Amino acid sequence: MFLTRRQLMRLGAASVLPRLSTRPLRTSKPNMVLFLIDDLGWRDLGFMGSRYYETRRIDCLAGEGMIFSDAYANAPVCAPTRACLLSGQYGPRHGVYTVWKSDRKPDNKRKLIPVPNKEHLDPGNVTFMELLRSSGYVGACIGKWHLGADPDKGPIGQGFDLNVGGNASGAPPSYFSPYRNPQLPDGPPGEYLTDRLTDEAIRFIAENRSKPFFLYFTHYAVHEPIQAKEEVVAHFSGKDPDGGQKNPRYAAMIKSVDDSVGRVLDKLRELGLEDDTIIIFTSDNGGHGTVTSNAPLRGSKGMLYEGGIREPMIVRWPGRVKAGSRCSTPVMTIDLYPTFLELAGIAKPQDKVLDGLSLLPLLTGTGRFRRDAVFWHFPAYLQRYAGMEGYWRTTPAGAIRKGDWKLIEFFEPLGEENRLELYNLHEDIGESRNLVKARPDKAKELLHDLQDWRQAVNAPVPTERNPKYDPNAEPDGFDWS
Repeated sequence: MFLTRRQLMRLGAASVLPRLSTRPLRTSKPNMVLFLIDDLGWRDLGFMGSRYYETRRIDCLAGEGMIFSDAYANAPVCAPTRACLLSGQYGPRHGVYTVWKSDRKPDNKRKLIPVPNKEHLDPGNVTFMELLRSSGYVGACIGKWHLGADPDKGPIGQGFDLNVGGNASGAPPSYFSPYRNPQLPDGPPGEYLTDRLTDEAIRFIAENRSKPFFLYFTHYAVHEPIQAKEEVVAHFSGKDPDGGQKNPRYAAMIKSVDDSVGRVLDKLRELGLEDDTIIIFTSDNGGHGTVTSNAPLRGSKGMLYEGGIREPMIVRWPGRVKAGSRCSTPVMTIDLYPTFLELAGIAKPQDKVLDGLSLLPLLTGTGRFRRDAVFWHFPAYLQRYAGMEGYWRTTPAGAIRKGDWKLIEFFEPLGEENRLELYNLHEDIGESRNLVKARPDKAKELLHDLQDWRQAVNAPVPTERNPKYDPNAEPDGFDWS
């Protein structure tokens, strides 16, 4: 399904253009560019197996770096993953579990009272950018923030020197100017948001070429509303679908993201910064179930199945990361914080808990990367997609992956016990065979580990019954936003 290493190497080689001989002095600290694409699914890219979406520049980037096949977001929705990224901590430590509220409608179909949700990261929680800035980095947040607004809860309040377009909103009112975004002046009528943010990112790079910089390029794309440039939509309108991927407007949005990545990479090469810059490309949760297919993964955005949390991820670092390489070790969003610190030569703060591990041993093949398991905690309800059966995309749940094994625990009681689902991802990546009854020993082991982890991070589990719950009543509305 995926491109082979030889194909990836060929893509990487094809992207190499003649370099300028004039370049700034090499800095002692590498520049860092993090592309965080919103709602991009695990299979929404050519190098990950899609034959419908066209991502030539991102595929080339994959050929020049390391692909992480088992990279995970910390949550199945946007805001909590971003909070985990910026804090380096699992969700129970900061309290951002979901988007908006945890007690979604219909009220009379929730069996439990969910855990209350925070919608912003506490300003006192030191972000990686605050530490990088104290070490001489200049930082920009270009695009989506979704964790509160400045002056104290937005990018400027959390350590970035520049904020372009970031606020408490999780989606743009429009992808075309006028944008109706207080943090982004409107461009010419009809200007496309993905292109405009790329212009701003390139300007930041050019203006800070002589100092170490961190670019957090967090596209609003490919989040709803599904809006794209009509000339690009027309290109995909006559294309044959591929395994459930068939939306030409969504494909056009992905193509614009691909163009954006290419323009940034071209600017780095033009300025002679390519070898001094580490690139990380990933997503914040799984693909949206109404606009793309995550198959062979089960589920989509908003679920703890693989389709909701497994992400595409690339790291390119010329001269340090082997081109065309792959890593199947499970990694998570929280691992980026300590990675950034190690890249910058910054010691881990003594007064702050970091739950992630630096990826440098995996990237360079030196040192140790040891972790028994990764965890998720989502003590909230999410309403179904329009047209979906049942009432919920997910009910409150937690999960653990340990080796090839994954256990999901749904907190709504099934009789006197919570519902458990056990899968072997090596044999069943689509999570189609629940092995709880076949392997009760493994289910017990993973459940014990999950419960121990929840105790260690003080993760609240909803247990209070909802007095409004009525299995026989008609649903009292849905929160579609």
